[in-house]
Amino acid sequence: MPAHARALRQLLYALVGVPLGLAGLAYTAYVVAGGALLSLTVVGLPLLSAGLRGARLFGQLHRALARRLLGVTTTAPPPPARAGSGLTGWVRAGLTDRAAWRAVAYLVLKAPISVLSLAVVVAGYGYGLAALTYPVWWRLIPRQADAVGVLRAGLPLPGDVYLDSWPRALLTAAIGALLLLLAPFALRAVLTLDRMLVTDLLDARRLDERVRELEASRNFAVQESAAALRRIERDLHDGAQARLVALAMNLGAAKEHLEQSDADPQARELVVSAHRDAKAALVELRDLVRGIHPPILDSGLDAALATLAARSPVAVDLTVAIARRPSPAVETIAYFCIAELLTNVAKHSGAPRAAIGVEQDDGRLRLRVTDHGRGGAEARGGLAGLADRVRTVDGRLVISSPVGGPTVVTVELPCES
Repeated sequence: MPAHARALRQLLYALVGVPLGLAGLAYTAYVVAGGALLSLTVVGLPLLSAGLRGARLFGQLHRALARRLLGVTTTAPPPPARAGSGLTGWVRAGLTDRAAWRAVAYLVLKAPISVLSLAVVVAGYGYGLAALTYPVWWRLIPRQADAVGVLRAGLPLPGDVYLDSWPRALLTAAIGALLLLLAPFALRAVLTLDRMLVTDLLDARRLDERVRELEASRNFAVQESAAALRRIERDLHDGAQARLVALAMNLGAAKEHLEQSDADPQARELVVSAHRDAKAALVELRDLVRGIHPPILDSGLDAALATLAARSPVAVDLTVAIARRPSPAVETIAYFCIAELLTNVAKHSGAPRAAIGVEQDDGRLRLRVTDHGRGGAEARGGLAGLADRVRTVDGRLVISSPVGGPTVVTVELPCES
């Protein structure tokens, strides 16, 4: 596009943007802010939801204007997702529409930028054109008295200086030409801010792509970590653990042989001690392997939880309804959450039994552990660590534990991390 055509488009965009920017700011102040202030009343939330949809329309208008006059290519956001049926679903869909809230932010920031662009247009183009043509019309200005009463022609400047001669008129014209030359660059610099706002706040592709990239990176990190832990568990099980088993068996055979022979008592005692240490190391290694990745999880979460419930020091009522296996990382987190919660029941609640419920609902895995103990559980210590672990896959942990019980801890996890 030629430079003069681009400058004309930028000028038109700035001029049209002033009333649109001020109208958007007024709309935000009266409709969106008013709906937020009235949110405690019956009409407040529906009004706010409708106002956010109107902000979307303003955003659509600004996107079209930026594409037409500035050449900014953007992608329109999808319509707000339906969040239920009836008026409640309509209101919730509007209130949770991220694209609408971004449009509100744009309307608030657009107003000062439009005023700034108008100031550049007036100073650059308006004053520049007036100064450039000053030699044509300066003699038409009515004469006026200066500070000492002398009638002077031309425009007065601060300090009782008058542009009342041809040299001064020509100098004014030169300054006007300079202003006109610089005006497109100054306006382009101001409109660069507007471009950034349009692409960052009104372009659905920019933010959604970034969110998808971050989610993909997080999912890769979680899955890779889970796979690394499974490899470590397999290496320990097939390598170090197998060697320890063989060592313990050999030491056991050596101990029996020394007990049946007339061997040195000190040597026999050393072999007995080594055999005892080998068995203790084997037990510790098996516990470590189970803490990294329980092998029973390879058979599925339901089988792993059944084994966990059978080993629990308190009686457990287990109900599992899983139609489709979650990802390995989610299964591991779910297993250790249940294990930690059962440990807390046994140590702190005083309850004789606990109930575990596991179900899938709309792509989420919901775990619920209930006991009728003394209650008063808080998100500290192990529970705080569980909450942090759950958040790594965009899950959440909710605790309901009044003093006197019952205690209900609910963990929600995505089926796919």
